[in-house]
Amino acid sequence: MSLATVLAQRPHRRFNPLTREWVLVSPHRVQRPWQGSVEQAPTETRPAYDPGCYLCPGNERAEPPGGGPRPRNPQYEGTFVFQNDFSALLPGEESEEVAGSSLLRARPERGVCRVVVFSPRHDLTLAQMPVEAIRAVVDTWTEEYQALGALPWIQHVQIFENKGAIMGCSNPHPHGQIWAQESVPGEPARELASLVDYREAHGGRCLLCDYLAEEVAAGERLVCRNAHFSVVVPFWAVWPFETMVLSHRHVGSLAELTEAERDALADILRRLTTRYDNVFNVSFPYSMGMHQSPTDGAEHPECHFHLHFYPPLLRSAQVKKFMVGYEMLAEPQRDITAETSAERLRSRSETHG
Repeated sequence: MSLATVLAQRPHRRFNPLTREWVLVSPHRVQRPWQGSVEQAPTETRPAYDPGCYLCPGNERAEPPGGGPRPRNPQYEGTFVFQNDFSALLPGEESEEVAGSSLLRARPERGVCRVVVFSPRHDLTLAQMPVEAIRAVVDTWTEEYQALGALPWIQHVQIFENKGAIMGCSNPHPHGQIWAQESVPGEPARELASLVDYREAHGGRCLLCDYLAEEVAAGERLVCRNAHFSVVVPFWAVWPFETMVLSHRHVGSLAELTEAERDALADILRRLTTRYDNVFNVSFPYSMGMHQSPTDGAEHPECHFHLHFYPPLLRSAQVKKFMVGYEMLAEPQRDITAETSAERLRSRSETHG
């Protein structure tokens, strides 16, 4: 039996070399009688300015914890960054690990949490913003990564966006977050370990450079690309329409991108998010985050700048993928193959519908 037949028709497991975990793929299950609705969902209409939105220009934000005066946003005209009023991490004071026993351990964790508002317009998303405005977001991300990373006690800067109520986003105004902390969290730490091991085992080569070369040669999981970035549905994707955005040049972080590469990143983000919206003719929810070099002061030649998009929608705007049962107790599982998802995204228009 050929590899192509196994991948397209037979239950099999795929290996993720970044996290060194497996995903079960069951392509035969798409033949199940129930396949969910495919009708177009109602389109949400939002005003360009919402007087009740705590992210719109000039508006008051939420009451801070413990009470006190409510901060007011400036009349910003581009991007706007502020300290998260309900931060998950606090600067605090340095402290040592607290251990009740070898099994009961806790360690104080310091950090800084910021909100990045992408646009003063309440009614836009990245897919609807002009490339020039997205480029301003890229510049802001870069400035924040460098500023927070320059703090001597910050080792990792996580930039991310949760889009849509289904992803737990409490405000539809276009925005993302940045959490900077004194430890490298679990997921990027696992990726770093894999990147280091691959580099040492392959004469200094980069895992993601080699992977991207294979994907470009194969083409079947490639969604779109420009001169400096490619979008692929990873061979090991877990979420139905999961994608990864990879820089063509081996760079470790936003700070290393040239002006042309920043433009290209803005362009590819708009093109990808537009394709997402056109899959089910709805503003496509997702969690997006970028992985880049830690800010611990060490050299990280193994790092390759990339972004992950994790959208939950499965077969329609109203049917989503749930991580339950087997996924929670054993390992991730998917029915639609990565190749099928890539073809679906590749066939979608880059003109916003």
